[in-house]
Order: sequence, then structure tokens, then C-alpha cells
Amino acid sequence: MTSPSSRYDPRRSEMVVIDEGGAVPPRILRALRRQARPRLRDWRAIVSRRLLDTVERHKSGEALGIYSVCSAHPLVIEASVLRALDDDGYLLVEATSNQVDQFGGYTGMKPQDFRRLVLGLARRHGLPEDRIVLGGDHLGPNRWQERPAEEALAYAGDLVASYVAAGFTKLHLDCSMPCADDTSPLDDKVVAKRAARLANKAEQEASARSQAPADDLVYVVGTEVPVPGGAHEALERLTPTSADAARTTLAAHEAAFYAEGLEGAWNRVIALVVQPGVEFDLERVVDYDRSATGELRRVLDDRGRLVFEAHSTDYQTRANLRDLVEDHWAVLKVGPALTFAMREALFALAAIEDELVAEGQRSELLSVVEHRMQEEPGYWEGYYPGDPATKRLLRRYSYSDRIRYYWSYPDVEDARKRLFSNLAAREIPQTLLSQYLPRQYERMRQGRLAGDPEALVFDRIRETLQDYVVACKPKGEEARIWADI
Repeated sequence: MTSPSSRYDPRRSEMVVIDEGGAVPPRILRALRRQARPRLRDWRAIVSRRLLDTVERHKSGEALGIYSVCSAHPLVIEASVLRALDDDGYLLVEATSNQVDQFGGYTGMKPQDFRRLVLGLARRHGLPEDRIVLGGDHLGPNRWQERPAEEALAYAGDLVASYVAAGFTKLHLDCSMPCADDTSPLDDKVVAKRAARLANKAEQEASARSQAPADDLVYVVGTEVPVPGGAHEALERLTPTSADAARTTLAAHEAAFYAEGLEGAWNRVIALVVQPGVEFDLERVVDYDRSATGELRRVLDDRGRLVFEAHSTDYQTRANLRDLVEDHWAVLKVGPALTFAMREALFALAAIEDELVAEGQRSELLSVVEHRMQEEPGYWEGYYPGDPATKRLLRRYSYSDRIRYYWSYPDVEDARKRLFSNLAAREIPQTLLSQYLPRQYERMRQGRLAGDPEALVFDRIRETLQDYVVACKPKGEEARIWADI
């Protein structure tokens, strides 16, 4: 497989400061930024406090939550920044352990690169850095499961340390996956012991860098079933985690943290990941049914500031997302649904391009990405069953959205840029917008949206985010939010 190390250049997201004499030299620009920014420790403390405040307000009785954007694609992150600018709150963005690691992950980004990408996009649009929380998702031996456990955990420890060193403050520790010399499934006590070991590594890294106790890191423990990123097989229904299983997971992690001498860190564990019965497979969504979680959602009633974190909430209805928050899943993760929305907008723009641009000058985006997926099938081949025609549909339109792994390849990115350039050079007829992007057409007619291709893609992504914004706000604020839609 082609090395991904050159796919993203996060430096492209940095703003260029211009004065009357031209661009500020990079050396001076870096010095100015160092002076303007708070120290890393101070910044981490500020953003951690924002997250803790949300959890504490939820535990005090407010039906308040926070959505977490789990994507490394610049267009998705930029759309999320723009959505956050419309609110008075903050933006939580998380990188997963397969996207971003100490070696570059499949995006080619290390944690420091991801931080630079997110904060650079925020500066471009004027979102203050202290309104951005960075998190790491499924941090553990996931990337090294084929190695013996001790070796895999050593890599996982370095992974966690690299996230902490880059300023990430929310760490989901997930050691539920068996390694080469493990029996499967792993016992809860083994999973918890390994997670505590990684927490110890995080605490040591934070203390070494700040010369002070690591009191600005917060943790999430537990995992969901099926595996992160959507189920690989067809699902008819999904059974939520039992209350007894949730209590066992929680007790095992608490004991393991205390055994490592991490009482202070345990007090900063803010969420437990369990399965509320939400999931999506290739072509279907399993909707949340609150009647099935009555006992489970009471597990944390007497557990201080602990809330639930829900993964794979992609494609849930607005009402379901709201029910999840009210039922104490105060952190809602979303990822593939955002790149799915981006893909819908890009395909719609490609259809518009076919109507406006002569053959030979078109981007041929769909053909380019299809060719790349055929040439590099590793990200989809083991996930999409069926005959060739079925696989072709799934490659393009599956809920699991495994096409998202290909947008950063240079040839695909070049085609996307050409698409934008071709359409930016022309005025898109309103009739074509009405045909292919009808909701964006309505907002453009109302004077609320520009008609350039980038703005149209951002708006389609923001539509999906809007469901989460509404779900996570207290009910008294919902009317104001809906008025802005």
C-alpha cells in the first residue's frame, strides 16, 4: 500500500499574516505566536475545565451534552470550526489511534501535526484556541494487536505519551483488544490493568513536561461492541450493555487505577463507554430505544461526575440523539456521518460539474476515487461483501463510508481541488443547485449561504452537526437553535 506519510501537510492550514510590507517572516511569526498563546499547561487547564463544567452541569440535572467530532479530514474539521463559531460553547475534536499515532497513522499525521491542523483552521476563522478541546480515541494497543502484549503495550504507552506531549487533554483508554499472545476475550481485570498502565504513562508525561501534577488530563474508560467505526456485518438489532457488565467494567478500572497509585487520575475519569444499543452497518442504522436502557442508565447515578460516552451515534435521528443525552450519554461521538455528508456534497458538485464543464476539463472525481479504491483495496475489500455491482455501490454509498480513507490520497485530493476550481470559475445556476443540493439552494435563496463550492460542502456537513448541537443543548435553548436552521 502506498505510504500515507505525505498525504496531509498540516502547515497548509496556518494563516499567513500580511502587513503593508508583505508577509511576516516565518521566524518572527513563530515568535509572535509564542507570545500570544498561553503556555501549553495553562491552555490544557482551561480547555479541561470547559469539559468538566459540561459534565458537572449534566450531573447536577441539566440535560446538557457535548458532541465529539471524530474525523481527521480538514474539510470536516473546518466545517466544525464554522459551526462552533455560531455557538457560545467549545469544540471537541478527537483523533483515533489508527488515524493519528507516533508514526503518522493512516493520515500521515502525528499528534502534534493534528493539533497544528485543528488550531490552524481555528485561527483562520477566528475561533479562540481556548474553545477547542483535543481528545484521543481508542488509545491502546489497537494498531499493534498482531504483536505480543508487552510489545504492543510499550507502543501504546508511547502513543499515549505523544498525545499528551502534543496538548491533548481528553484520553479514551481502550485496551479491550487481545494481542498475539492473549486469549480472547480478555478478562475485565486484564483490560483495566492495561488501561491503568497507560494512564500512568500519561500522568508521567504530563508531569515531566509541566513540572507539576498532571491535573489537567481527563480520562474515559470502557469500550463499545461492535468494534469502533461501524459494524462489519449486517445487524438486525443490538443489545445494550447490561447494568451488571457496566458495573464490573467500572469497578475493575477503579481497582486498577488505585493499584497503580492513580487515585488522583481516577477522580478525573469523566466517562464510561458502554453500548446503548446504537450502531450502523453497511446499509442500515440500529436506532436508539430508551426503553431498553432503563437499568443501565442508572448505573452512574451515585458516581460523582461520571457520565456515559456513546460511540457510533452516526445517522441517529435528532430525537434519538436528544434521548441519549437525556439518558446520561452526555458525550456523543460522530465521525463517519460527517464524511458521509461531505461525500454527498462532493458527488452532487461533481454532477453539477458534468453539466457545466466540457469533457476533458472535468475533475472526474468519482472515477479518480474509484480507481484509487480499486488500486488500494485494503481499506474496503474485507468489509464489503457481494457481487461486483453490490461492492461498487457499497464503495460509494455505504454507511460505513470507507471511502473516507481515500480522500487524502494525492490524486483524489487533486481531483477534489480541480472540481472546486472548475465550479468557482463559473456561476452555478440556481436550477442546478435546486436539483442536486436543494437545502443549500434554499439557504442561498434566503441570502444565508454563499454559492461557492467550498461553502456548499461546509453547509452540508454543518447540517449533520446541527442535529448534535440541538441534542446537546439544554431544552430552554433549543428554540433559539432551531430558529437558526
